[in-house]
Amino acid sequence: MKLKVLPILLTSILFSTSSYAALEEHNVSGDTSANKHKVHDFKFYASLYEKKSNKLDRILQRNLSNPKKIKAISKLFKNSPYVKNRLIGSVEKKEKFVADFRALDCFTFLDYVESLRKSYDFSYDFSDNLIKTRYKNSEVDFLLRKHFFSDWTYEDANGDRNAEDVTESLTEHTKTIQKELNQKADGGTYITGLPKVSRQISYIPGDSIDDSVVNNLKNGDYIGIYTNIAGLDVTHTGIFIRGKNGPVYRNASSLSNNMKVVDTPFLEYVQGKPGIVVYRAL
Repeated sequence: MKLKVLPILLTSILFSTSSYAALEEHNVSGDTSANKHKVHDFKFYASLYEKKSNKLDRILQRNLSNPKKIKAISKLFKNSPYVKNRLIGSVEKKEKFVADFRALDCFTFLDYVESLRKSYDFSYDFSDNLIKTRYKNSEVDFLLRKHFFSDWTYEDANGDRNAEDVTESLTEHTKTIQKELNQKADGGTYITGLPKVSRQISYIPGDSIDDSVVNNLKNGDYIGIYTNIAGLDVTHTGIFIRGKNGPVYRNASSLSNNMKVVDTPFLEYVQGKPGIVVYRAL
């Protein structure tokens, strides 16, 4: 069996705002396990972007805490263009392993940051970690993709999960609701072929997010914007960062005046929303 792998593209997200460098598209023989997707020759393909690639190397090699590492890695993605629907696959169309740094949506942004957080050497373990982050059981399969943000906090068959749900530890004003993920209000589904998932979602209502909540957040906390829409847990994702001018929400923004990875004042962004869920890297 051949699994077609899209190129790792070292582009404006990490290295420039105008130039592109890419690995050639290639086939990988064998199964869909992570060890079949090694990315090689990072130094060669990043040679045009030596300054930023060296910065990434230094971040990965230093023994940084999770908050510091996530803050540093996510900063490299600032101003990278937003493009929706970055992943390729469906029930009818075979899933492809996509690692494309040219453009991001809000979820692939977190995929790449978390995968790099887990990594110590880009050329050796990044692609393994991306597969582990994005797919249950480290299998590149559409139905095993972590389609819902809350999937990040549940162990797969290998005992892996991306983060811990710390929402309820941040304030006494959390709410918990039972959701039937993937089931629309009219009984239909969002994702064909994917069964509905009964799951309790805890969130902090927007009008309960104040300075005391912010004080309990940590750099690099993954923040989902809770939604009341039936069948969904969140409608947007980003990262909490303590900036020089106050806390910000670092996110791949689809707003027409942004369309890139931006830092938005945190309280300004979240207080008008239904609420937030907070997941913390392990």
